[in-house]
Amino acid sequence: MKTLALLSGERIPALGMGTWMMGEDPARGADEIAALQHGIDLGMRLIDTAEMYGEGASETLIGEAIRDRRSQVFLVSKVYPHNAGRHSMPAACERSLQRLGVDCLDLYLLHWSGSIPLDETIEAFERLRAAGKIRHWGVSNLDVRDMKALFTEPAGERCAVDQVLYNLSRRGIEWDLLPWCQARNMPVMAYSPLEQARLLRNRELASLAASRGVTPAQLALAWLLHQKGVIAIPKATGRSRVEENFGALDVVVDAKLQAALDRIFPPPAGPGPLEMI
Repeated sequence: MKTLALLSGERIPALGMGTWMMGEDPARGADEIAALQHGIDLGMRLIDTAEMYGEGASETLIGEAIRDRRSQVFLVSKVYPHNAGRHSMPAACERSLQRLGVDCLDLYLLHWSGSIPLDETIEAFERLRAAGKIRHWGVSNLDVRDMKALFTEPAGERCAVDQVLYNLSRRGIEWDLLPWCQARNMPVMAYSPLEQARLLRNRELASLAASRGVTPAQLALAWLLHQKGVIAIPKATGRSRVEENFGALDVVVDAKLQAALDRIFPPPAGPGPLEMI
């Protein structure tokens, strides 16, 4: 498993598992739990969730999947912006911990920026960290201007990651945000790395992948993993898809392949707003 270092020096998997919309259909619960457990066994031990996902249903499902496996997992969850205050965040975190069946989160993220000032959110994160409820904190869906503002706040430089939309068809962060994070050795966590499966239907990507003897998903994920300081968190609800995603680690993105992908999915030609789903 390829790993990346957090600012603390701790190394975490570069390929993990997302869980958006998992846990919402009880009929699929057993398959989803099996998929998560298979991913852990393979080494994709970073699992990302949020209190927003199914209003806690995803966290509850993960709690079942990691029962008796807590020590094997780097667990990430996210707090709603309206719960990111000094009084509301501790309660929100406690609810997430109870649903997950754990005592501490490895990484707790602000899901997106809201009306609560950043300094108050950082203060709440730091208090949770001091209390042993979280080990690291970070943000999600913050653009480079937001990140610069964050770093001017006391303890702002303790932000561990920025989780944003990033995939072959959404390369805007390469203009400013990604280089800014790379210069500070801060990992970027790419959500929706397959564009919610839409990339898999791209004929040019499929043809290029076939020419290399891999699947479109493996090529798209391998490209992300090839980028400096990027973590990919694809969702997979079945064991076969987990294994397919894991196979991306064996795909080598050489200069020729990178150039071919750039022709299909051109890099940004200028700055633009941070994209979100």
